[in-house]
Amino acid sequence: MDLRKYLPTQGQLNNNRFFRSMGRFTQDRDLWHMNRHSVSEAVFWGAICCFLPMPFQMVPCLVLCILRRCNIPIAIAVVWVSNPITMAPMMYFAYEIGALITGDVVRLDVIELSWHWLAERLAEVWLPLILGVLGYLTVQWYFWARLRRLQAKRNQRVNGAKP
Repeated sequence: MDLRKYLPTQGQLNNNRFFRSMGRFTQDRDLWHMNRHSVSEAVFWGAICCFLPMPFQMVPCLVLCILRRCNIPIAIAVVWVSNPITMAPMMYFAYEIGALITGDVVRLDVIELSWHWLAERLAEVWLPLILGVLGYLTVQWYFWARLRRLQAKRNQRVNGAKP
């Protein structure tokens, strides 16, 4: 599956006023390259930034992509998954998946969207919310499995051609 057809291009992002202002920093070709490390780290940082309880999550995501030299379109696409409507279900789903994986169960009777509530409850829920790491590992595994399949096909083609 070629993800590039679903991702914003460098030209499309440069039409955005904010990205245009970062022009010198976003022109590096490595920030647009698709390889295992660049894409998996982009998923990691995009997943972390999409769960930041703040507006304009793309800003810290872009800065992290530039600093870590990972794929900007992938990271921005992951950040775009979250918006004011999807944020609460995403946080709840991430918590449930994390709680299932870690075995932690924290009863959240009342959820408030405030810094005070978050600071009080963060000690209880931080581990289950670590879904970004799982995204990173999943992408690493995907690229590894894809490479193995391509190598197997190549070996079969080469070995099959011999008499």
